[in-house]
Amino acid sequence: MAQARVKARSARKEPFFGERFSVFAECLLTGVWIAVACLGLVTYPAAFAAGARHLRRRTAHVGGGWREFAADFRAAVRGGWAVGLAGWAVAAAVRVDVEAARAGLPGGPLVGAVGIFALIGCVVALLRAAAVWTPGASWRALLAGAGRRTVLDPAGSFLIVGGVAVVALSALFVAPLAVPVLGAVAAAAVAVELRYRHR
Repeated sequence: MAQARVKARSARKEPFFGERFSVFAECLLTGVWIAVACLGLVTYPAAFAAGARHLRRRTAHVGGGWREFAADFRAAVRGGWAVGLAGWAVAAAVRVDVEAARAGLPGGPLVGAVGIFALIGCVVALLRAAAVWTPGASWRALLAGAGRRTVLDPAGSFLIVGGVAVVALSALFVAPLAVPVLGAVAAAAVAVELRYRHR
């Protein structure tokens, strides 16, 4: 009798564990897709948007695979390439600030710190915008809303910063690990946006 109860309990847990593990595996696969789509240098916003939409479909038990990801990527890259270009410009400006801080210019450390925090904020806002992207959505409107949520939901923004830090550390210790972990960052952004919507 006791053994039957234990077996019934483990049978109930197996599908739950299996489903969670399949979502984790899907995140890693999506990370590879995102990395391939980022090879265009200015395509990283579109890559994350397509990856996030794929993960939203997967968690909603709606079918989709590489073809759907590619179609979403093509739709997102139409306006997303300009966002990607602007992101590189912001990164270059922050690098100049950091170099000014290292050179010992007056006020350099303060300007460098402000620049780094601004860059982190921009990365979080971009990931939050990509997490809610849908075909036909305006990147400008998405980024404006994501910027507000970045400020109004500091806990969620901190979770995304943690995800980005995991990718950076993975790349630092074992570079190939950073590729699949990109999917986990997209999943974290999706989860943060769902959490914010349900609050």
